[in-house]
Amino acid sequence: MIAGGVRVLNVGLPLIVDGVDPDAVVQLDWRPPAFGDADAARLMASLDTERTAEANDRAVTAMHAVRPQLTSIRPAREVVPGLAEGRLLLHAGPPIEVERMCGPMLGALMGAAVFEGWAADGDQARALLESGEIAVAPCHHHQAVGPMAGVVAPSMPVVVVEDGGRQAFASLNEGLGKVLRFGAYDDEVITRLRWMREVLGPVLDAALRRSGPIDITSLVAQALMMGDEGHNRNVAATSLFARRLGPAIAVEESGTEVLGFLAGNDHFMLNVSMAAAKLATDAAVGIADSTVVTAMSRNGVEFGLRVAGTGEQWFTAPVGPADGLFFPGYSIEDANPDLGDSAITETLGVGGFAMAASPAITQFVGGTPDDALATTRSMRRITVRPHPAYSIPSLNFTGTPSGIDVLKVLDTGVLPVINTGIAHRLAGIGQIGAGIVTAPPEVFQQAVRGLADRRSTV
Repeated sequence: MIAGGVRVLNVGLPLIVDGVDPDAVVQLDWRPPAFGDADAARLMASLDTERTAEANDRAVTAMHAVRPQLTSIRPAREVVPGLAEGRLLLHAGPPIEVERMCGPMLGALMGAAVFEGWAADGDQARALLESGEIAVAPCHHHQAVGPMAGVVAPSMPVVVVEDGGRQAFASLNEGLGKVLRFGAYDDEVITRLRWMREVLGPVLDAALRRSGPIDITSLVAQALMMGDEGHNRNVAATSLFARRLGPAIAVEESGTEVLGFLAGNDHFMLNVSMAAAKLATDAAVGIADSTVVTAMSRNGVEFGLRVAGTGEQWFTAPVGPADGLFFPGYSIEDANPDLGDSAITETLGVGGFAMAASPAITQFVGGTPDDALATTRSMRRITVRPHPAYSIPSLNFTGTPSGIDVLKVLDTGVLPVINTGIAHRLAGIGQIGAGIVTAPPEVFQQAVRGLADRRSTV
């Protein structure tokens, strides 16, 4: 009846064309704007102006201009604002009261209290936290970030990254498995933290003084060329870091011990890249009219979003567990909802946004190399422009998608993808897997309302 065959463009459910040759069908990925929220869609349209585009260009330009330098490793109380006096512990994610915290977050805080000598054991630590005798606050409120529970205590060594007089901080990475950031806090965990305070931190700081600052942008860019994605795979970045500092570390009294720790901890550079990403994205905070995201973070209960044009305001919504691979003996029923500040890497344009650079990451978080390519391509749809320093060989050396735009997320229905570890929902157990999670749509709906309110009052 029809010469030459049929080509079908389907704008409805795939079931409609179930009987048609799949090679003859193009499925249009159309979704209602603003995830079906008519009010948010109207506000989105009203903000989609040349004024917004210019502000977004300024925001992303400011982020891309930052060149974070790793300059030192210092006790947190010496450098992190607000930690010099009193009993304050920092945690990942947006603000949350102790009584609402998830198991791994509370376990990490309990362990940190014991580590600081403020409590004799976990039970006493919990009582002090619940009474308010030990205060808590988000890392992001103190120029810091931390993976998973993200706990930073005053005597913990932290990386210091700088550029143009601004600083950002992050704790040192403990490795994988039963570690504080996943909520474990037994004697093994505390002993490791004490070694990091007494040996690892001072040795690395001395090595940096001897060798000079490290340009983190250049190091991460080279690592992307070598198969990292900057969040869950940091094998190349950690190797480059150890190679750069190795000679200076080796001459220290405990240098061999520290080099052995780095050799056994492929994730060491995660925290450094997080601090560098925090420093970069903070450069856009407060740029009026910009709809560019400056922070994504999770506390194990809620997902938090910050946007350049609304400054330090948080937009929050419940967060679920990651979809991924679990260690033997564990399943989704054991998983805690997602947590950590590490999504600051995706906020800048690496991590889940750079999965195309790291086919091997799919063995850790699930999926296939084709999925990794598709993920990076889809993130282009919701970002302002490629990052000029972070190229992906498999995509003709195009820069990673950078500068998440709230309006583009609402327009396309494409949500930011985040690589993440998975913690057990109970305190004291630790990591049980790794996977992928997306930001909840509600935070973008809230953000467009906040942006519209801010513009109407200016």
